[in-house]
Amino acid sequence: MRAAVYDEYGDADVIDIRDHDDPPVGPDTVLVRTKATSVNPVDWKIRAGYLQGAYPHHLPIIPGWDVAGVVEAVGPAVVTGLEVGDEVWGYVRRDDVRWGTAAELVPAPQRTVARKPDGLSFAEAAAVPLAGLTAYKSLVEALKVQAGERVLVHAAAGGVGQFAVQIAAALGCEVVGTASARNHDALRDLGVSECIDYNDGPVSKQLEAPVDAVLDLIGGDALEDAPDQVEDSSRIASVIDAQTVLELGGTYVFVRPERDHLDALAKLVDDGRLRVDVAETLPLERLADAHRLSEAGHTRGKIVVTV
Repeated sequence: MRAAVYDEYGDADVIDIRDHDDPPVGPDTVLVRTKATSVNPVDWKIRAGYLQGAYPHHLPIIPGWDVAGVVEAVGPAVVTGLEVGDEVWGYVRRDDVRWGTAAELVPAPQRTVARKPDGLSFAEAAAVPLAGLTAYKSLVEALKVQAGERVLVHAAAGGVGQFAVQIAAALGCEVVGTASARNHDALRDLGVSECIDYNDGPVSKQLEAPVDAVLDLIGGDALEDAPDQVEDSSRIASVIDAQTVLELGGTYVFVRPERDHLDALAKLVDDGRLRVDVAETLPLERLADAHRLSEAGHTRGKIVVTV
């Protein structure tokens, strides 16, 4: 198969597109023929060697955790009902780092993939799983938001932020979002009722009133200021800084593959309540450029790579 591979840690230049052995297919594994993947910050952090203490790493590494594609084979112990030819999407985080999604074939543990919503193209579907699941878990499990509550989403124009805004709005919340001024119109279109420019000073000083829950997607000063943004500090969730949010009495969110959460996101798509903003689409041969775009941090929406 063709795949993006790196044999050492480093900058985006270590990525090579080449022929690679086909992956193994375990008894509880779904083999997916990839149509598209997407780039998340975790991809280039792994490539740079920053997460070697979090997972076992085995070089050479194929990067990527998001996938959208077609089932090529199904292991004999798979009990999800998926069959050869089904269109699927997933957050393929395995227990170690080796077989990623930037390849023609992806060995996906059955817990990581589900049927793709019909309303999304493969490119759009590939943009959702990791970011969408992060937003969903943060709001539904960590913050337990309820209809009628005011929810503050930091970095609301980013990949996770855009999904969080739409999910919160679909749950009946009033959404406050922070972003640079150039993104405010786009956020209002997604359902944000109050936009705050994080360049204009502490968010707590700009809020009309403290909110019921805060989702931190940026860390730093925004998280340090969070206790003054919210009525109850226990309703702060962060996906960025575990130590700080726990010291504040809040919750650290680390997303895991959840098939039922993928199905919940699919229902939001089918109901017309979740849209996907694809900022850039590049072919597999330009995966290194996709990593560079993600590292620069200036895109609104997701960076998709077609395979």
